[in-house]
Amino acid sequence: MNKKLTQLGSISISFHAIASIAHQAALESYGVVGLANANFAVGISRFLSKNKHSGVIVNQENGELTLDLYVIIEYGTRISSVTNSIANNVKFQIESITKLPVSEVNVHVRGLRVSNTD
Repeated sequence: MNKKLTQLGSISISFHAIASIAHQAALESYGVVGLANANFAVGISRFLSKNKHSGVIVNQENGELTLDLYVIIEYGTRISSVTNSIANNVKFQIESITKLPVSEVNVHVRGLRVSNTD
């Protein structure tokens, strides 16, 4: 949880809120089909809890955020371009909405999906 003090009081932004922003920003990026879980155990626990931000892990070190995203991308797209686009979009969205510094966004490609050829 990140807390800021202002003249009127304090503002708290939870890691769940940051993960939700990152999840939506990643889905809006070109070439992204969906997000995956980090591993099977995390997938089961998040499935049972109906978590809205699966595929995103948020950590905070020295006042800066680090994010790990686990994505599935469209087959036939350039992986490096898609991952760079995801990282830039997620960083921009989080910094513009929350005003918190993001030190790094790590994008892990968990799979490729072939779209419908019909």
